[in-house]
Amino acid sequence: MAADGTPCSGFMDWELETSTCNGLKQEKQLCASQRRCYSLCRRKSFSAFVASKTDGGGAEAGSPSWRCCSQTFSEHSAVHKHVARTHDAEIRQLTQAAYEHLLSRLKEEEEEAETQRRTEREAEPVDISAWIPETGHVSEEQLQKGPGKVLLFYRYCRVEDPHLLRAWQEALCEKLHLTGKVRLATEGINGTVGGTNAAADLYIDAMRSHPLFKMEREDFKTSDGGPECFKDMKVGVYKEIVPMGMDPDVISYQLAGEHLEPEEFHKEVQALLAGGDSSRGTVLLDCRNFYESKIGQFTQCLAPSIRKFSYFPDYVDQNLDLFRDKKVLMYCTGGIRCERGSAYLRSKDVCKEVYQLKGGIHNYLERFPEGFYRGKLFVFDERFSISANEDVISDCRYCGGPWDRYQLCSTEFCRQLVLSCPACRRDGGRTACCPACQSKGRAPHRREECDCTDGRPRIPRDA
Repeated sequence: MAADGTPCSGFMDWELETSTCNGLKQEKQLCASQRRCYSLCRRKSFSAFVASKTDGGGAEAGSPSWRCCSQTFSEHSAVHKHVARTHDAEIRQLTQAAYEHLLSRLKEEEEEAETQRRTEREAEPVDISAWIPETGHVSEEQLQKGPGKVLLFYRYCRVEDPHLLRAWQEALCEKLHLTGKVRLATEGINGTVGGTNAAADLYIDAMRSHPLFKMEREDFKTSDGGPECFKDMKVGVYKEIVPMGMDPDVISYQLAGEHLEPEEFHKEVQALLAGGDSSRGTVLLDCRNFYESKIGQFTQCLAPSIRKFSYFPDYVDQNLDLFRDKKVLMYCTGGIRCERGSAYLRSKDVCKEVYQLKGGIHNYLERFPEGFYRGKLFVFDERFSISANEDVISDCRYCGGPWDRYQLCSTEFCRQLVLSCPACRRDGGRTACCPACQSKGRAPHRREECDCTDGRPRIPRDA
């Protein structure tokens, strides 16, 4: 508990198992709020120890004295110096016991509070109907049939009850006949959904009208598609809205690099490609996965060979010298991975500057369809990719000819992606992602047996 009487939430992150050794060293390893609370426990323990040495009968009334180690002390300063010098180990033991007792009590209080909140939510369910738009002016046929689009969006914000938002999203998407994926967490929302034009517009209106998100229409990236781009609708609550595998309270989006509008980013890339001394101090970093950058990327970018975004922190840790004293320009599909990725890179304190493309490649291609991004843009739905230019930068894995359209491996249960051109698929029956899958044909086997698990693209469950 802090000096003002309020609980210190920082306690909850301190492990009891590591708290019993090297008191002073351990105290230095605590965060600021924990150190304040530990210091308070130490002061109270010290005062209690001194008070226990009060000599009630050895001094005149009104003049307290203390008896310790066969010595009598008549002044506070004297007994305090003696206790500090002679009984430090005992004070640390008392402090530790007080600290652990406080930690245990705070944990119990938090559990009780969570139980109370859960009980209140169950006893008084929140009416989410106010967040569901009226659809009386739109026919069911308009919501289910006709031209459509896919929306890509995210918003970082503090969410007190993501489970409540999950119920709302499920009801909203069901009413609008949307398909896709929505991730919710205490740090915000991330989604890609497909529907008819009418349904997608109603979804955008509903999201914009919700008081928590404060979103604008331009926060939704759109592409041609519809509900057929996804098999179903999945809404879930997770620790992170983009799976990087890092605690969002430690590597927070609030520590992200500076956002550059597409026009600003375009000028930076242009300067990089122009060469000169200044370009040697700049790194253009693609923080997507390798099967994404394989079919489309910015010219002269650094594209990590990672299969999923949760490998990005390890990549940074193993390649810090690539970024040391450099200006880094980061980009991803829609911007969300750069928010956390740039925050992690900045936490290493090696870069001169860290910038990120606002709105990602989606935003850039809307402004510069024939700009410095060449090839396809990979998307996480049944389309696999969308295009803004005619360049083909990848090739067929069998014949080596230009080809950039992914298909799933033909072997049952294998979810690897394969670039196999029509001629190879038709004439050679080359529809598998590796020799192991090719030899087994459609015979069932575990996907771990695939020869290219670590070296070839695989369609992931998420980014």
